Amino acid sequence: MPLSDAAVRNATPADKPVRLFDGGGLYVEISPKGAKLWRWKYRFGGKEKRLALGVYPEVSLAEVRAQHLEARKVLRSGIDPGEKRRVDRLVRVDRSQLSFAAVAAELLALHGKKNSVLTMKRNGRIVEKDLNPEVSPHFLLANQSLAT
Repeated sequence: MPLSDAAVRNATPADKPVRLFDGGGLYVEISPKGAKLWRWKYRFGGKEKRLALGVYPEVSLAEVRAQHLEARKVLRSGIDPGEKRRVDRLVRVDRSQLSFAAVAAELLALHGKKNSVLTMKRNGRIVEKDLNPEVSPHFLLANQSLAT
């Protein structure tokens, strides 16, 4: 029997997580602390997977059913909906975070924990003067020769 909005609203938490199913693998999971989480249980590549669809009441029953139908269409086309969501999030990442300077700074900071201060300064200088395509004459010359 499909869920109703009243059934979800009036559901009470128990000692263990409780699942109220709507059909087609769609369910609301009520945690012991009272959080109501929409989930979809599906199979892809022979494995059981779960996809989070939102938190009740921010996402209503009607909205989650629409998301569920959309995710089922994606699954029918042979694409894992969870993987598609992950890729879509990566595509939406701010492009400024993917600039060479930002990635190089993050890499230097990551490796800086195990390097000396002198090594960090040297590596920073190399990145800034020689490898940064926005200011490096080496990259400018290489790009001009490729363009002609």
